[in-house]
Amino acid sequence: MPSAPAHARLTPPEVLMHLRDLELRARVVVEGFWSGLHRSPYHGFSVEFTEYRQYAPGDDLRYLDWKVFARSDRFFLKRFEDETNLRCHLVVDQSRSMAYGSVGWPKSAYAATLAAALARLLHQQGDAVGLLTFDQQVRDYLPPRNRSGHLRRLTLLLEREAEGRGTDVVPALERIAELARKRGMVVGISDFLAPLDRLRPALLQLAARGHELILFQVLDPAEVTLDLPRLARFEDLETGRVLTVDPAAARRDYRRRFEAHCRALEETCRPLGASLVRLQTDQPLELALYDFLRARMRSTKRSPRRRGPGGSLVP
Repeated sequence: MPSAPAHARLTPPEVLMHLRDLELRARVVVEGFWSGLHRSPYHGFSVEFTEYRQYAPGDDLRYLDWKVFARSDRFFLKRFEDETNLRCHLVVDQSRSMAYGSVGWPKSAYAATLAAALARLLHQQGDAVGLLTFDQQVRDYLPPRNRSGHLRRLTLLLEREAEGRGTDVVPALERIAELARKRGMVVGISDFLAPLDRLRPALLQLAARGHELILFQVLDPAEVTLDLPRLARFEDLETGRVLTVDPAAARRDYRRRFEAHCRALEETCRPLGASLVRLQTDQPLELALYDFLRARMRSTKRSPRRRGPGGSLVP
């Protein structure tokens, strides 16, 4: 996980998750992100990230903003509507597997907070943000908008409890491919702990249409290490199946299989230019927004047509 700027004020998850209101949690994350951004090596880029882009040789001098120059002693151009407006779909897993949590809060709460923070961040930039939630099938869909009240409706959908008995991200991605006619961004948020054989064709369909793809893999620390007490009782939250396992005996084989699955997910994303960020629910969520920013910046270098930040990142 890339580190945050040295002077960033990161909110410990144990503090953040004790805030019951999702909208408030998202606001705290975004405000902490902006605070850290202005103290980081990205200072100056934060201006470009909102409504300006830095002058490049050959740009029309008629569009220089002299007021910004007077404040910053740097040349910036006001971006036009076709450069600034992004259409982003957040695709969020609300299956029962996301209800697991060994650190005091479930993956679903962490994922919902991440989605709400990303929506708020993009909304502040004037971008249109939509939401599709899924379990084994598509649950709710809210088209991308940037208007009064839209962010609140999106947040309310994210507050719904994880209920689905199965997980299948493919129908959700296929649905987005049907709905998103114009090029934009698709952000998937899930644990991605499901078979991957059908994932690549779904991502390929979106990539072929020019969409930026960013996947956040949200994991509980116990899922990564299997550091649990002896003779732990495991219940599959989707099927209800119960197993009693000695974690010490199973840990080595489990970790081998788990890392193989994560490598397969990375290998699925890399050839498509899709960003992949692995998050653990005990990590500050501001880090996810820094990863999001880095990903979008890298995408800009690959796609000179777009002047705003954009990207690809596989840690």
